This record gives sequence, C-alpha cells and structure tokens, in this order.
Amino acid sequence: MARERGEAEAASILEGFSRQMREIAEASRKRTQLTASATSGRVTVTVNADCIVIATKFAADIDEIGYDEIAKSVTIAAQRASADMRRQTEELLRPLSDRRAKMPRLSELFEGMPDLESQAPVIEPASLAPPLAKERLAQKAEPAPEFTDAVDYEDWHSTRDNSGPTSSGW
Repeated sequence: MARERGEAEAASILEGFSRQMREIAEASRKRTQLTASATSGRVTVTVNADCIVIATKFAADIDEIGYDEIAKSVTIAAQRASADMRRQTEELLRPLSDRRAKMPRLSELFEGMPDLESQAPVIEPASLAPPLAKERLAQKAEPAPEFTDAVDYEDWHSTRDNSGPTSSGW
C-alpha cells in the first residue's frame, strides 16, 4: 500500500514536471515572436525579444535636425523599446514565475539542504549612461574583486599527481 502511494506520488511529480517543461517551451516559443517599438522625436526603433535592434525608421523630415539630435533620439527610442520588451517578457513569464513561487524549495523538501536561492548573487542592472559619462567612469574606478585562494597554474601542475587516465602509464 505504501509502495503504491509512493509510486503514485512519483508519477504525479513527473507529470507536473513534464507539464511545466511543456509550458516553458511554449512560453519560449511565444517569446521569440515578441517585438517592441518606441519613438523619440523623429526616430522609431524596434527591438526583438533579446532587446537587439531589428529596425530603425526615420521620419521624412529627419534632415531638418542635426546629427546630435538624431543620435540622442535613436538612443532614447532604443532604450524605451528595450524597457517595453522587458515588460512584455515579464508579463509572458509571470504565470510560470507565479507557479514556481508556490512550489516548495529544495531546502523545505530535504532536511539540511541549504536555501540556494537566498545565496544567489543579485545581478545589478546595467548602466544606461553613455560610455564617457561620470556615472560609468565612477563604476570603472571601483576595485575589481580579488581571489585569495587562486593557485598559479605552474605551481598546481608541478604538485599534481600524474597517475590519472591521461598519464603515459595507461
């Protein structure tokens, strides 16, 4: 009786996993079809689901403004289109995220298992500042992370046991 219940639970978990994989595949397929467009001044920019510019259109009177204004309009339109794409993607994936949030974490299922999600690093959003802007230059001035446990390759190689499957004794 207990074995049958365990097998039924395992089958239910596998079916749920299969259903979730089908939903992820469908959302991924739908995502590839998304586009977002935005206009700034006399410029319209369209991006794909990866926020890569796929079309740029200028108004018929674009020659009435200077290159600096055109460049600024292209940048602003591309940023707005990318922001809209992020919103569309979040909206598309929200049902999957909501279902995932309701699922138990591994740390809840297995005693002693650490909560790995809480240990994940926070990915900071990239700066929208131009290349030589003060904001971007200040970020470059921050020191790079240092690794104190790194080992020089030559030192590591010289102390390594050479009896593995790549040694000449095989």
